[in-house]
This record gives sequence, C-alpha cells and structure tokens, in this order.
Amino acid sequence: MGGGIIGLVTAWRAAQRGLVTAVVDPAPGGGAARVAAGMLAAVTELHYGEQTLLALNLASARRYPAFAAELADAAGQDLGYRRAGTLAVAVDADDRAHLRELHAFQRQHGLESEWLSGRECRRLEPMLAPGVRGGLRVDGDHQIDPRRLAAALVTACERAGVVFHRVRAERLTVVRGRAVGVVTAGSTALEAPRVVLAAGSLSGTLAGVPAEVLPPVRPVKGQVLRLAMPSDRAPLLHRTVRAVVRGNPLYLVPRESGELVVGATSEELGWDTAVTAGGVYELLRDAHELVPGITELPLTETLAGLRPGSPDNAPLLGPTALPGLLLATGHFRNGVLLTPVTGDVMAHALTTGELPEVARPFTPGRFAPGPAPARTEQPV
Repeated sequence: MGGGIIGLVTAWRAAQRGLVTAVVDPAPGGGAARVAAGMLAAVTELHYGEQTLLALNLASARRYPAFAAELADAAGQDLGYRRAGTLAVAVDADDRAHLRELHAFQRQHGLESEWLSGRECRRLEPMLAPGVRGGLRVDGDHQIDPRRLAAALVTACERAGVVFHRVRAERLTVVRGRAVGVVTAGSTALEAPRVVLAAGSLSGTLAGVPAEVLPPVRPVKGQVLRLAMPSDRAPLLHRTVRAVVRGNPLYLVPRESGELVVGATSEELGWDTAVTAGGVYELLRDAHELVPGITELPLTETLAGLRPGSPDNAPLLGPTALPGLLLATGHFRNGVLLTPVTGDVMAHALTTGELPEVARPFTPGRFAPGPAPARTEQPV
C-alpha cells in the first residue's frame, strides 16, 4: 500500500525475489518524491541525537552507485545521478561556529569532510557571496533526481511483473488476528499473505489497522522552489550547496538539466500543502544572501509536500506485532537516500520473516510498550 519511492522499491525488490507483488496507489510515482531535492547526504545530514540513523544512511549511500546503475538499466531511463559532492557553508560568525561543531561531530564518527576557508569555498563555487566565512567540502555526498527515480521505479516494477491497482487503499483486512489484504476504493477486496504499509505521511491514517500497530507517522510540510539556470551561460553552481542562514537550514541543488532546486521549509502544520508567500520569500531571501545571482533566474515552480515524520526521525521497517503486516514508512527527510537499503531490507523481511542486522534498530516495535520481539513471524 503506497506507490511512492519506498513502496515502489519494496515492490521491485520483492518481485525480483520471485514474489507475486501488487502496488495499491491512485498515482504511483507521486508523493513526497515530487518535492524532494534528492540529496544523498549521509554526512551533511548528520544531526545530533541521530547517530543510530547514521549507520543506516551510510549503508544506503554505499549501495547507491550500484543501485542507480541497476535501476537505470532495468528501466532504460537516466536517473540524474551525480557525484559532484556537497559544500556546506556559513555566512556569519554564529553559523561558522555551528559548522565547526558539526565538522568535529562528523570527524568523531569517522566521516570524511574537509574544512575550507571562505576564500577556498569561493574558489570552488565562484558565485557564492563574498561574506561566506568558511565551509565543509564533502565529496562523498551525492545527488539524484527524485522524479526520475520514481518514474524509473514504476517502469522497473512493470517490467518485473508488479501489478498496479491505481486506486486508493481504504481499509486493511484483518481475519483471525492476521492481515490478509486490503479493501480499495470501490469496495474491491485484494488478498495477500503479506501486506506492506508504505503510504508515507498517510501511513498512520489507514482504517482497519489495530491501534497498537498503527505507525506514529505525522506529516511535516516542506516548501520547495525550482529555478532555471540559462543554458547559454556557465552554471550558477556546480555542486550542492547547503547552509544555515540565521538559523534556517537551506540547500541549493543544481541539476545537469539546468534546473536549480531551492529548499526547504520544515513546518508542523498538519495536512496543509499550500505554498505561501512567506515560505517563498524566506527561501529566496536566504538563498540570495548565500548566492546573490539567484534572483536573476526564472522561477519555474513552487511546490509544497509532506514528509513522513516519526517520533525519532527514523524509519519504521519490517514486521509488526500483527502477523502479515509490515511497515516501510517514517523516512522523514531521508526517503530518497534510504531507498536502496529499504528495498533490500524489506525484500529480506518479506522472504525470511526477519530483519537484517542493519535495520534492527528501526523495527516498528520500538514504539510499542515493552521490548520488540527479535522475530515476529515465519514466512508463509
């Protein structure tokens, strides 16, 4: 249930394992991926208190080159995968101090990042503002185009024999204490011995899921801008540039197509997906302070989406306490990065009933009272 990139990669990998697989979603390939910037930033996404998540992020980042090549071949489509690296910069003394602390934190965890002076940052990216005070060069953080990724996963699924039901899932079917399928809009019943709930921010709203296994996932709004860099001039930026401007996180992601993605706000506003003048203003204001030339670019799209947030900002992966029901949701801001490892983890769980070692800290049972069982069920 759910045809975003997480549901699609689960279906693709499951079909490759020989499972008869179906996806229920009214618009496969949509969801949060349409708004995501596609940063594969295991290093620069490191946050205090999220050290456990770091291992999963790094495991997925290591898989990405082979995963992208395999998927591009399977779908016959380019994914926009780039290894240009990331430059995280500071524009004032407070932000510089914060970035210095982050650098020390990264090095403490064995991550590779190089501290640069402001002049060295501008040598790498000449269009940065003269006031840039320093930065971190992270060559291991890459990027991918999430919209191309989603489209390629749809094609790869179709070629692998995955069946698409382009309708909304309305209710989980539970018989004698076991999940056995789903009822779709129009009251069509689909039966399956394994059901994966991968509906992103909607995962916690599905009817029929017992309260004790309903995933604690909430929507977190993000507004994003897309601009066009002229094809007859040198690119405004060559690599992903990140910053914290007066306490506001900001990223600018240049694509080979000439598109420049600017994002993103983080707003706890429930299901609101309106693009606001304030959100657009704040993004452009901060981006202009970082790269003054950005205000000369055409604004081609404004969009807002909903990230699936969990209580600890980490995903819920694998079997639940309800036999037959598995979760793949709650990826928050790391859904694109975690796509390869999620596909592998879920395929393993679907065929063996167990989670591989790398995913065991992210079992859905960690939010339930008492310890989560090491093994919840045998494969059918």
